[in-house]
Amino acid sequence: MILRILHLVVIAALILAAAYVYRIKFDSTVQAERLAKIRGEVRHERDTIAALRAEWGQLENPARIEALAKRLLPLKPIVPTQFDSLNQLPERPPQFIKPDSADPIGAVIENLEEPASMTGSVPAPGATVPSDDASEAEAPTAKSGRLDR
Repeated sequence: MILRILHLVVIAALILAAAYVYRIKFDSTVQAERLAKIRGEVRHERDTIAALRAEWGQLENPARIEALAKRLLPLKPIVPTQFDSLNQLPERPPQFIKPDSADPIGAVIENLEEPASMTGSVPAPGATVPSDDASEAEAPTAKSGRLDR
């Protein structure tokens, strides 16, 4: 009787072991198929990248770009009358920063003047509204760094 129970236990263990081995084999087969699919996708993407690089090389070919520019852009050669002498150049604009300044943008910001009013009708807090005679006498100068309108 004990031998029969032992035989049944061993047979049950063999069946469970066989089922476990089959499950491991099935999972490994699924993983191998998934790996093959991913490798195929990677190969396809590499082929696509190679084709796009070849097309890009063809599109950026200087001879092709030059032919397109000649055909599509109305460019004309430069003539000597388009050049002017250096003494005809406009005067250099005034310099709003010190030449030895370490932070030129900060120097321009520091030289900015605060506006007299926030809007056209409401004066800024603490600002005085100049009369018509004073506004002409105190016109903003070019050293403020802003374009006056």
